[in-house]
Parts: sequence; C-alpha cells; structure tokens
Amino acid sequence: MSSTVLSRTCCDAGAVLWLWPGQAIYAGPALDLDLHSGSVSCLAVGLDGVFTVQAKGRPVQTARSALIAPRVEHRLVAHGDRMLFCYLDPGSPRRAACEQRMTGGDAGLRLGHRDEGELVRHAPHGDDAASASAWLELAAPRGAARSDPRIRAAAARLRAEVHRTVSAEELAADCGLSTSRFLHLFPVHTGTSLRRYRLWTRMTRVAELIAEGRDLTTAAMDAGFASPSHFSAAFHRMFGLPPSRLLAAGLTIVDAASGPPEPRDGTVITDAVPPVTRGVSAS
Repeated sequence: MSSTVLSRTCCDAGAVLWLWPGQAIYAGPALDLDLHSGSVSCLAVGLDGVFTVQAKGRPVQTARSALIAPRVEHRLVAHGDRMLFCYLDPGSPRRAACEQRMTGGDAGLRLGHRDEGELVRHAPHGDDAASASAWLELAAPRGAARSDPRIRAAAARLRAEVHRTVSAEELAADCGLSTSRFLHLFPVHTGTSLRRYRLWTRMTRVAELIAEGRDLTTAAMDAGFASPSHFSAAFHRMFGLPPSRLLAAGLTIVDAASGPPEPRDGTVITDAVPPVTRGVSAS
C-alpha cells in the first residue's frame, strides 16, 4: 500500500493509540507489518476480518483474536483493513487475566479470546478514552497481582527511571537478591527479559512525550535511547514497521490514564486524570 493511500485510509478510518502506564492499544489500518518480535504480550484482534499469524517454528494460524507472547518472532497478515493491537505490560495482572480468557493455542501463541465477539463489536473509536478503558477491562480485567512483589517493584522502578539505564545489579540489590538470581526471576514473573522490558518502558515513554507535544527526535532521546536511529531500529524490530511510517499515517495519541490509572507501584490511584489527546504527524 502506498504512503498516500495509507495516510488517507488512516485519516478517514482513524488511527489512534491509547496509553496507560504499562499498557497501550492501537486501533486503525492493519499497516502490513514486517516480521517482528515483541517485548510484551500483544492481543491482536481483527476488527473487520480474520488474520493469519506466521510464527517461526509453528504452523500458520488463522484467527480473529490471538495473544502473542513476548519474543515470539512472527508476521501478522490481516485479511481485512483494520486491526486492534493491545499491548500488555508483562508485570501487570492484566496479562495473566487475558491469557486465562484465551480458548486455544499454546503459551507462545494463544487463540480465540472468549469474549471475541464483544471485543470486535465494542472496539474503541475516535479518541474516546472511556471506550478504550472499557475495552481494556473486557479484554484483560485488572485483578490481584500474583507475581513476586520484588519483581513488580523492580519493574516499577524501570518505568519511573526510564530516562537512565538502571543496572541489573542495582535492581537486584533493591530486591535483596544476587544479580544472577534476579536475572533468573525477572523473566519467570514477567514473561520477558530485563533488556526487552527496558525497551518496552522506553517505547511507551516516547509515545507519552509525543502526546505531550515533543517531537520524535527529542522524545526518543529523553526516553533513554542512544540516538534517533537506535530508537527507529528498535521500534521496527518490536512492532514490524518504522516509526516514521506510523506517524505519517496521521496517528492520534490519547493519554487514557483516567479514573483510575494503572498503578505504577502496586497502589491503586483514585484521582482521575483528564485524558490528553494530540494528533501526531511525521514532521
């Protein structure tokens, strides 16, 4: 699809990214993604048709909804025009709740969300943060955290100090663990590696900064990437397309953290934050 057609399709049909601390939802054109490997779990839903998932070492699967685990290298081919991708923080109880709602597949590629029809019918629209929050609650309801509280605290610190590289040694000391034990426990309780989780926190921080009005270059540097080219390459590997192509589509980014936002430190926050909406272009 040419960039001209892509841009027109996005503008007409709406390409929106909703953000919460640790979670994100994209709804819009399918974008013809390249082979990629995510850092976090991704619930993919075909909004107007099925899609196929071509994962290395696995048979091709056709589905209307699929939960793709972190680090599974795959290519997703949409049979319709529009897709929804819900990215779930590995340290969040939402990820476990979503896994429990899948009806088939295996740990790497789960298929068929039990509320698939409702997820399609009630897909968030426009820049409505309330509809996006309701959709997230249906897809992956927030429940009691079951992971190690020390690992949750380490993940919270990575999110809070995303602008700097907090070392594994520092995080292990916070947890009262040896570095080797910490590096063993982190993927056990999050499903992804420390390096991949750090990349995820930086990606979401870039989106937050763009929503606040920063340009892409400044946002990438402020989020801890060594250079804009480092950010672009990491983004392509994680999501299957260069960020410039996504922004050229006229993406709208919505800060959906409202009443209550996803807690960063395990404490439920009750103060509502009005959603912030900003249109983004490649310029």
